[in-house]
Amino acid sequence: MLRSDPKVRCGSCQREWILSQALPYCPECIRNKKELTSVILSLHKKIREDFGLVGLDAQDRNTTKCNLCVNRCAIGFEQKGYCGVRRNEQGKLIGPDSNWAYLDAYHDPLPTNCVADWVCAGSRDYGYKNLAVFYEACTFNCLFCQNWHFRERKTKTTTDELMRMVDPTTACICFFGGDPTPFALQTIEIARRVLEKRRKIRVCWETNGSVQPEFMRAWAESALKSNGCIKIDLKAFSEELNLALCGSSNKNTKENIRLVAEFMGLRKNPPVLVVSTLLIPGYIDEYEIEGMAKFLASINPEIPWSFLGFYPHFYFKDLPVTSWKQVNKALEIAKEYGMKNIHIGNIHLIK
Repeated sequence: MLRSDPKVRCGSCQREWILSQALPYCPECIRNKKELTSVILSLHKKIREDFGLVGLDAQDRNTTKCNLCVNRCAIGFEQKGYCGVRRNEQGKLIGPDSNWAYLDAYHDPLPTNCVADWVCAGSRDYGYKNLAVFYEACTFNCLFCQNWHFRERKTKTTTDELMRMVDPTTACICFFGGDPTPFALQTIEIARRVLEKRRKIRVCWETNGSVQPEFMRAWAESALKSNGCIKIDLKAFSEELNLALCGSSNKNTKENIRLVAEFMGLRKNPPVLVVSTLLIPGYIDEYEIEGMAKFLASINPEIPWSFLGFYPHFYFKDLPVTSWKQVNKALEIAKEYGMKNIHIGNIHLIK
């Protein structure tokens, strides 16, 4: 339930802010007081343990290294990595590969609700369908996750089974979740098979950007060839705030935005890269928007950037929805730094 007065005192500086009781620290303190990092990560650890997930602090000598994402987990003997699906089994790294994944797949009539619908021709493919592939794991632990129920599901699906869902009316495939990162190998295999058929099917990824760049490059190449796009959610600019909100670093996210932006010169329409940012009240402040705007503009001011309205979910269910004041300020800053292709999504949520 939304609080009528969402302001609470920051647990560090004691000033009043719009904050959630789940993360009672203002963005200024999160960014500037390094001692808060361990406190905040302990909050994430407790939340993850509630869902049977472990942290990143395995000390067992018999660890296995997983380098699939930014977390670079050292997984203890008979333990799971941060995503909860890649594990150390008798000293060997075991997990989803090109042949299977945990997912829920379904057909969505086009046009459908998509982060990139404002710049993609798929939004005009009436009579066709999107094959939505929702992966049931994630490399982040976002306190505001709108799809957090995936933590309670594990539906194993083979690549052959998923390919059988690609029918003559399938115009696009979108890998999202959760996040496609823990299942990067399957997404690459699906894209390869679709492209081999030489059918006009867009292949897209919607992701937090945490995958290692070598895999992101493979995704971008497939998106380019299939007329699809990579939709990267830039949740925060500062690493400290990304750690606080999501439990993981945004280093790969930034690097991957730079990487995919390199492909923009190879195709203008639809754009290969689309960036989105959820305007979370109290936390995504002017400092964060200014940092993102400066960062994106320095890469390519033509990058499509969508600001999304927030609705309270998961551990942030006590926050208000995004205000038009916050939206207008974000637009003002984006324009000030020269961003030329900005958009507002989830308008129905903004008040």
